Amino acid sequence: MPPRRRKPPRAGALTELPPLKIVRSIVLLQAFYYLLALILILFTTLVLGQKFSIGLIFDWRSVRGDNTIGWTVGVLWVLVGFITVIPILLLVSRSKLVPDFALTIHFLHLLITSLYTHSIPSNLLWWGLEALSAFLMVSLGVWACRYREMQPISFGAPGPKTAKATDTPNGSADPEGYVRGGQGSGRNLDSGPSYEMVNVTRGDDNV
Repeated sequence: MPPRRRKPPRAGALTELPPLKIVRSIVLLQAFYYLLALILILFTTLVLGQKFSIGLIFDWRSVRGDNTIGWTVGVLWVLVGFITVIPILLLVSRSKLVPDFALTIHFLHLLITSLYTHSIPSNLLWWGLEALSAFLMVSLGVWACRYREMQPISFGAPGPKTAKATDTPNGSADPEGYVRGGQGSGRNLDSGPSYEMVNVTRGDDNV
């Protein structure tokens, strides 16, 4: 019995994006997500003269609507989701994979937040801002990746060869495709025929 032939891998299969690369991309994106949040929240609290704590990042109760710092932290999380589009464009660069990576980032953030507080977030403002952040990350990420995919690809093809200048009175083509001729020098093969002005002798002048 002949061996069974394997089907060729479909487009977009794991052969194009292996599991190790997927895991590495998720880890890098999640690390960038929290690093950016740390920088923005730390800078903002120092400017406002507030005390910084790690709970501002991992505690969903820090996003509140009854004080300024709560609203500020919520807006910063939306800004973090907006800026994370840049590493998504660099690491993923495929529009159809952007929703998977973007939603994975927010899902892992939900798990980490729940583990840190030992409770599932029950703040509607937190859920609303996370949904807005995910929407911005997906929509802008898909648009950026599609814009990059639609850019023309240049293969660096050389331009047409130009003719070599020679002293040969009659034009001729050599094996390399060059046109030889004094009058046709400096023109390429696609330039077409050349015309010259000649003196026209009127018939009545010879009479």
